[in-house]
Amino acid sequence: MTHDESARASLTIDPAFEVGEVNPRLFGSFVEHLGRCVYTGVHEPGHPAAREDGLRQDVLDLVRELGVTLVRYPGGNFVSGYRWEDGVGPLSERPRRLDPAWCSVETNEFGLNEFMRFVEVAGVEPMMALNLGTRGPQEARELLEYCNHPGGTAWSDLRRSHGHDEPHRIGFWCLGNELDGPWQMGHKTAEEYGRIAAETARVMRMVDPGVELVACGSSNSAMPTFAAWESTVLEHTYEHVDHISCHAYYEESGGDVDSFLASAQDMEHFIDSVVATCDHVRAKVRSTKRLELSFDEWNVWYRGLRDPATEPEWEVAPRLLEDNYTLTDAVVVGSLLVTLLRHCDRVTAACLAQLVNVIAPIMTEPGGPAWRQTTFFPFADAARHGRGRVLRVEPRSTRHDTAQYGEVDLLHATAVQEDEDTVVVFAVNRATDLPLELVADVRGAGSTRVLEHRVLADSDRHARNTAAEPDRVRPRTLDGAVVEGGALTATLPPLSWNVIRLRR
Repeated sequence: MTHDESARASLTIDPAFEVGEVNPRLFGSFVEHLGRCVYTGVHEPGHPAAREDGLRQDVLDLVRELGVTLVRYPGGNFVSGYRWEDGVGPLSERPRRLDPAWCSVETNEFGLNEFMRFVEVAGVEPMMALNLGTRGPQEARELLEYCNHPGGTAWSDLRRSHGHDEPHRIGFWCLGNELDGPWQMGHKTAEEYGRIAAETARVMRMVDPGVELVACGSSNSAMPTFAAWESTVLEHTYEHVDHISCHAYYEESGGDVDSFLASAQDMEHFIDSVVATCDHVRAKVRSTKRLELSFDEWNVWYRGLRDPATEPEWEVAPRLLEDNYTLTDAVVVGSLLVTLLRHCDRVTAACLAQLVNVIAPIMTEPGGPAWRQTTFFPFADAARHGRGRVLRVEPRSTRHDTAQYGEVDLLHATAVQEDEDTVVVFAVNRATDLPLELVADVRGAGSTRVLEHRVLADSDRHARNTAAEPDRVRPRTLDGAVVEGGALTATLPPLSWNVIRLRR
């Protein structure tokens, strides 16, 4: 890629112009019974770092450092064939079953109550996914009663007999997973899914009126039924649900790094399209309620590198989807986080898929160490400093051509007013070979100074962290960013994720 000699960018920071308040649920993640996410991931009895409950303390420490606020469970494709009853009660009585979704054997050693223990000690909110593939409203109602009813009924007393006198009080529920996808167990048409989702929602609210519910949107924006699926589903469910889901994964293909670095263009269009569809249905059904988006699966995922012919079948916790992320991948993850923040007025929950080992920011070895992937760092930065009000900054920069998205800005950025005196700029330089000179008008924020300029960058865009070299890629602090005459000036290194904190 060739650029002009100078690459420049500008934006204006003024607290008077805002997008909206960030919902902490935007920094969610995802634990599915897939590969080693659960077994030898979050849960490994006998590991030197294992607690009495089997949870790995080293993983818990990294989850807290990552800043995760919400965890979706137990799937994913797995949930569409899952019997939740298999994962509760005495371990000796839990059945081993085939999981057709991932050609694995599920031991059910880790189930609902173990997950609730995990979210308790990790300090995160649970987001429970329901099986609407091979099951329906009755099983959903029974699970809700088991989880949330205080006692005195068959299902709530069963929970109490399992050692949980107090209800779990799970408030956030997904009505199935990707049921527009032919790969899904129990795949449905939009009409079929819309009806079962609406009936499930009605029954659940009869048991617990306070639950928040997420209807399945399209599995991705390239689905042939995209938007038509959302429209049909929402005509059935609009008054019964609070959110509709979005899922999106991105990868570098054919060496086209420029298009990969511009993946957020697709995510921006995806969000705008779903919002437009929601608002169209709102008008059509004459509702006063505004639906929100739950972007509950998103990440970089190199699906094209998988070879099903060479992958193990019918094993317990096989090594599946264990992508080892590069610096380039981390910059794209940062850019996707910028997009989610820029749409915080409508995207009020999101889940980086997944949390451990499976396309994850945290990796482990059985009986061995846990470490941070490159993608850990932009997520941790955003989760720590992306709280507060997102400001409408409208960045402008030098542009370049991409094969997939046409001409795009080299700068992708947003700003968050973290507290009354602190503003944080999150910025990605998409140029692979030139620094980007950023000038930001900060007069509207009052007199300010630069607290810190943290950057994730590397001379090798393919650099990655491994068990042997867990700290190969790490953020560093840069000097040189200053505020003078009401203007912030900073140099963003080539191919970098930047966090610039300003204090009044």
